[in-house]
Amino acid sequence: MKLRKLNRSIHRDLGYIFFFLTIIYGLSGIALNHIDDWNPSYIIRNNEINIKSTPINKIDVTRTYVTTLLDEYAPNEKYKNHYFPNDNTLKIFIKNGSVFVDLETGQGNIETSKRRPVFHQFNYLHYNPQKWWTVISDIYAISLLLLAISGLFILKGKNGITGRGAWLTSIGIIVPIIFLIIYYWKLF
Repeated sequence: MKLRKLNRSIHRDLGYIFFFLTIIYGLSGIALNHIDDWNPSYIIRNNEINIKSTPINKIDVTRTYVTTLLDEYAPNEKYKNHYFPNDNTLKIFIKNGSVFVDLETGQGNIETSKRRPVFHQFNYLHYNPQKWWTVISDIYAISLLLLAISGLFILKGKNGITGRGAWLTSIGIIVPIIFLIIYYWKLF
């Protein structure tokens, strides 16, 4: 009886301690699973522009010209620097992105990025940014193992591991194995 009580206490206390880390890793895990659909860390915006006074002579492109251009087409952006990646393209670095302008056609693009609130910070932690965070992540991973194992023995009787719990646990084991058989080992 004491072992069952200790098991419940460990399961409960680890659940409380690692509640927020579970939220962090759960949300960032979902976000990272869908990285092909969206950028979970940054909001990226692209705006096309068309500069009316074209063609633009490369010699006339000075810092004053570029800041005037930004005032008109990207008034909220702060100028950092500019250069010419080739004879027909002007690249302007702004605080949160860059601007490309085709000097012959006047066609351009303003690309800005901004950190996505909450997800950027959660993803930062998910990627193990520092050596000390790896220690915390390892402790959390070990705790998840303990939570999983102790969770098997919380209930007893027909809803416990010898009854309904055995069926549900079997489903949880079979699903990843089926996935591995189909996609990893390509047996089907």
